[in-house]
Parts: sequence; structure tokens; C-alpha cells
Amino acid sequence: MTAIYMTDFLGTPIWMWAIFFALVLLLLAFDLGVLNKKDHEIGVSESLKLSAFYVVVAILFGGWVWYERGAQAGAEYFTGYVIEKVLAMDNIFVIAMIFSFLAIPRVYQHRVLFWGILGVIVLRGIMIALGAALVNNFSWVLYIFAAFLILTGVKMLVFADNEAPDLNQNPLLKFLRRHFNIEDRLHGNSFFIKKADEKTGKMVNYMTPLFVALILVEVADVVFAVDSIPAIFAITTDTFIIYTSNVFAILGLRALYFALSAMVERFKFLKYAISLLLIFIGSKIFLADLFGLEKFPPALSLGVTFGILGTGVFYSLWMTRSGQGESDKK
Repeated sequence: MTAIYMTDFLGTPIWMWAIFFALVLLLLAFDLGVLNKKDHEIGVSESLKLSAFYVVVAILFGGWVWYERGAQAGAEYFTGYVIEKVLAMDNIFVIAMIFSFLAIPRVYQHRVLFWGILGVIVLRGIMIALGAALVNNFSWVLYIFAAFLILTGVKMLVFADNEAPDLNQNPLLKFLRRHFNIEDRLHGNSFFIKKADEKTGKMVNYMTPLFVALILVEVADVVFAVDSIPAIFAITTDTFIIYTSNVFAILGLRALYFALSAMVERFKFLKYAISLLLIFIGSKIFLADLFGLEKFPPALSLGVTFGILGTGVFYSLWMTRSGQGESDKK
């Protein structure tokens, strides 16, 4: 039994994976069974406290990784954690738009985000496993990932000022409305209800707007993962580091959602920093080759990441103070 427990799985001992999954399950059980046993509206203060708790847990886990796996693995974990957390901020803006469009009250939004987390844990695991298989068998795929990140960063930089998309024209929403029974109004915190079909009179299942929101949120996460997963592979190919940093960043960011959604306008210029970050991450592989390095130094990567993001956050808060950003545009 001991030998099996010490066996490597994807380059990391099974016991380390077991500790990670046990911790995540414990956090989810604590969230649903204690903090949010009953539906309630989560305010900014509660959101910030819960987010701070998740950040502390993520930092402690990163410290443990640093102790068990060494300084390089620790630095890669924290770099991946920070990058994923920031790249997922765009996802927060989209989630806020989905909830607003479907008129989901704040009291039920946590239910969607919680069950969305379970989907994220599974979907990210599948996508990371596929990415790892590609990289392990075809190392040149990393250069494709890097080029994709650079192009994505440039595209975001050029089109950062574009208006938000009209969800009425969203292909997935059109597909759902065309092929499934969807109820127009909410029924408490239910994802499905039984209702008589208008044509046959038989009782059939209808999706509520709450479940439609859950589907859109899950798909939005998959779309954003197309950016974030190549970004973390450009930092490290260690599957354990990639997956754990992804999951902890998403757990904490969902907790922070209720605070961020209340002041989303304060971070409207952060997109430019995210664009530059993607360009930097994509460039690292080419820079390492240019200077004959086996890998771009993790500590330097972490420092540049903090520098870009810190500048972006400061600039956003400065430009949006008392509506300054709006007055500058007029």
C-alpha cells in the first residue's frame, strides 16, 4: 500500500495529489455546508473576507509545494496562480454580464458559481491533461502555444475598447432556446421545473434561467481556458503545478466575484495590462532560446508578472477615480 501511495502520477507522488483533492473537497464542503447553507445575498465585505481566506489557503499550499518540491516549483506555482487569477478577471466581467442579462438576483448567484466550480475542476483537468500529452509527445507545441499567446495579447491590445457583445446574438443561447424547453422566469433556486408542454399538455422538464446561466458560465470558462492554459504551459510543463495553481486561482476568484462585480468599472483599463502579460508570457520561450537558456528564470518571470499587473491595477484605479476615466474620454 505504501509503495502505491508513493507512486508517481503525472510526475508527482499520488500522496501529494490526494492531499490536494482532499483540501479542495474540504473547502467546497465548508463553502456549501457552512458558509452558504442557505441562499443569501453575499455583500462586498463577505466576498472580500472569503477571498482573503482562499488567498491564504493558496499561499500556504504554495509554501508547502515550495518546501516539498523546491524553489523552482514553488516560484512556478505562484507565477501560475497569479497569472490565472488575473486572466480569469475577464471571465468575471463576462459572468457579471450573463447574470445581468438573465436577471439573476445576487441571492442566487452563488449557487450558480458554486456548481460551476465543480464543472471547472473537471473540465480544466481534461484540458490540462490533453495539453500535457501534446507537450510531452510534441515539444514544438510549446512554440505554437507561445505564438498563440502573443497574437492573442496583440489582438486584445488592439480591440480592448470594443463594446461588450450582445448576448441575444450568442450562438449557444440561440441553440438552447431552439432545442430545449426554457422557462422565462426564475423558480427560487431551482435549476429545473416540471411544467405542462404547450403543445402536448404533458408534464416535461424546463430549464430555468438559473441553469441557463450555469451553462453559459461553464462555456465561458472553457473559452477563457484556451488563453490561460497555454499561458501556464509557457511557464511550466509540470502537470501538478499547472492544475493546482489553476484550481486555487479559480476558487479564490469566484469568492471575490461579488466584490469585483460591484466595482467592475474601476478595472476597465486592466485589459491593457492583461494584453501585455500575454505577450510577455508568449515571448519567454523565444527569449530563452535567444539567450541560450534552458528556461526563462522563474523568479524573474514572477517579478515581471507582478510588475505588469501592479502597474495595470494602479493605472486603472487612478484613471477611474471620481469618474476620471470617463471625463478623459469626453
